[in-house]
Amino acid sequence: MKFIVSSTYLLKQLQVLGGVINSSNTLPILDNFLFELDHSKLTVSASDLETTMASTLDVESDSTGSVAIPARLLLDTLKTFPEQPLTFVVEDNNTIEISSNHGKYALAYASGEEFPKAVVLEDPSKTVVTGDILASAISKTIFAAGNDDLRPVMSGVFFQFSTEGLTFVATDAHKLVKYSRADVTASQVAEFIMPKKPLNLLKGILAASEEDVTIEYNESNAKFTFENSELICRLIDGKYPNYEAVIPKENPNKLVIDRTQFLNSVRRVSIFSNKTTHQIRLKIAGAELNISAEDIDYSNKAEERLTCDYQGDDMQIGFNSRFLTEMLNNLNSDDVQLEMSLPNRAGILTPIDGLDEGEQITMLVMPVMLNS
Repeated sequence: MKFIVSSTYLLKQLQVLGGVINSSNTLPILDNFLFELDHSKLTVSASDLETTMASTLDVESDSTGSVAIPARLLLDTLKTFPEQPLTFVVEDNNTIEISSNHGKYALAYASGEEFPKAVVLEDPSKTVVTGDILASAISKTIFAAGNDDLRPVMSGVFFQFSTEGLTFVATDAHKLVKYSRADVTASQVAEFIMPKKPLNLLKGILAASEEDVTIEYNESNAKFTFENSELICRLIDGKYPNYEAVIPKENPNKLVIDRTQFLNSVRRVSIFSNKTTHQIRLKIAGAELNISAEDIDYSNKAEERLTCDYQGDDMQIGFNSRFLTEMLNNLNSDDVQLEMSLPNRAGILTPIDGLDEGEQITMLVMPVMLNS
C-alpha cells in the first residue's frame, strides 16, 4: 500500500477529524486514524464509538489497503512540514514510512480490521439544508444546552423537522433558545436530540459553507453528509421536555433597546454583582431603564441608566447576568425586544432586525428572585 498526498491538504482534513478523538479512550485503537485506500481515493476516519467522522481525499496511488495510524503522532509530524508532497508506504515490518523532501519517518501502525465499523443507518428519513443555515442554527442554540449528566436529554439540541419548517431548541431549565426556519422544510415530521460534541464539530466545519448538507436520521442515529465528508453520531435517547409550555404567551410589558448598549451595560454592572448569584436588577419606568447590581458582602455596587422604548407598567425584575450576556452575545441584531409579564415569570428576548427571510429566534430567560 503506497500513496502520495500534499502535506497541508492532509493536515487540514486530519485536524478536523482529530476533534472526534477523545483524550482518554477506553479502546486503544480509537487513538488512531483509520486510513482506507482505494486507488486514488483515500478515506480517513476517526471515532469515539458515539461519533464517527470520515473524509475522502484525492491522492496519487494505484494500490488498496487499510491501516490505523496513531493520530497524535501523525498530526504533530504534519504540523511541522511546509507544503510539499509526502509519500506514505506500508512496510513489511508493521511500520508505515513517510518520505518528505528531506527525510524519512517510520510510525508503527495497527491493522485497519481492528477499527470499529461505522453504523449503517437502516431505512433513514432525509432532509437537505445548506451548510451556513445549519451552522447558524447550531451556534444560535448550542450555548443554551445544559451540562447535567442526570438530565441527558437537556444536554443536547432538539431537532424538530416538519413540512412547514425546521426548529432547533436548546435549554438547561434556566434559559431556552428556539431557532426556527420557515424557508427550509423536511419531507416528513421527525424529531431527535443531537449531542453537543458532533454539533460543535459541524459548526466549525460548516460556518461559511454554501454547500448542501444531507441529514439522514432514524430512531437511534443521524448522519450528516457534505462535500467530501460524512459524520455519523448516536442520538440522545429520551423524550424532550415540552418547551412550548414554558414560553409565556401573554407579555404586556415590552422593552425595545439597542443591543450593544444593553450588552455593554449588563457586562459592566455585572462585575459588581454577587459572585455566586450574578444577579442584576432591571428597573423600568417610562423611557428609562435602570440596571443595577450589588454585592453586599463586599460593599460593591453599580448602577447605569439607559434610555429605551418601553410600553407597559413600571416594573423591577432580576436576572442572572451571565445568561443575559450569553443571549445578547449570540444575537446579531442592532435592536432587541425584551417582553415580560411579571417579575417571577420568564422574560422573552427577540431580535428586531438582522434576520434572514423565514428565520426566527426566541430566547427565554428565567428571572431570579430579588431580595428587596
